[in-house]
Amino acid sequence: MSIKDITVVITTFRSNEKIKNCLNSIDKQCKILLVENSANLKFKKNMEKEFSNVECIITGDNLGYAKGNNIGLERVQTKYALILNPDATLHTATLENFFQTAYQIPDFAIMAPYIQTNAEGRENKSSTPIPVSNVKGFAMFLNISEFKKVGFFDESFFLYFEDIDLCKRLVSQNKKIYLVPSIKINHLGGQSHDSVDNEEIELSRNWHWMWSTFNYHKKHKGF
Repeated sequence: MSIKDITVVITTFRSNEKIKNCLNSIDKQCKILLVENSANLKFKKNMEKEFSNVECIITGDNLGYAKGNNIGLERVQTKYALILNPDATLHTATLENFFQTAYQIPDFAIMAPYIQTNAEGRENKSSTPIPVSNVKGFAMFLNISEFKKVGFFDESFFLYFEDIDLCKRLVSQNKKIYLVPSIKINHLGGQSHDSVDNEEIELSRNWHWMWSTFNYHKKHKGF
C-alpha cells in the first residue's frame, strides 16, 4: 500500500480561510478532490494554483454535505478514500497508521480516528482497533469495494445524520466499522466555514439538524 492508493475527498462551503490548514496537513503526493458547494470559480482557480495535488470541483450551488461527498466519491479511482471535514488536519503519521491497520483488517468498510480517555482523563494507550456500529463523519476512511451494494451517502440528508445513516446501512449488510486509536486527526468542530458567515450558517444548521433528525427517524423507525 502507498499514498497513491488513497484519495482525500473534502466538501467545502465558504471555507476560504479554514481549508488551507487542512490541505497543508496532507501529503503533497496524495490526490485530493475538493468539492466546493458554490459557483465560486475564483476559489477553484486559487486552490488548484496553490496546491498541485488538488482538483477542485465546483457544484454551482450548495447541494449539501451528503451530495457534495458523493460527487467526490464517484470520481475516486483509488482503493481507498478519506472523507475529511475542512476544519480537520492530519498528523504526520495519520495515513501511514491507516495503511498499517488496513493491512491487518483488509475487509473493513470504514475506519475512523479515536482517542479514548480513562477515568483520570489520560489517553488510553491501547492500539487495538475497536469494532463499532457508527462513527462521526468528520474523518472516515472508506474501503471503496465494500460500498458497491450499499452505496454512499443518502442525499435526502442535506446536513447531519448522513454519517449515521450510512453506518446503519453498512451494519445491516454485515460490513465492518472500526475506531482506531493509532489514527490521529485534529478536528475543530463546527468551524468549516469562514468566521464572517457564523450567524447565517448557525441558523441554517439548527434548521437542518431538526429536519435531519425527523428524516432519520422516519426512514429507520417509521415516524
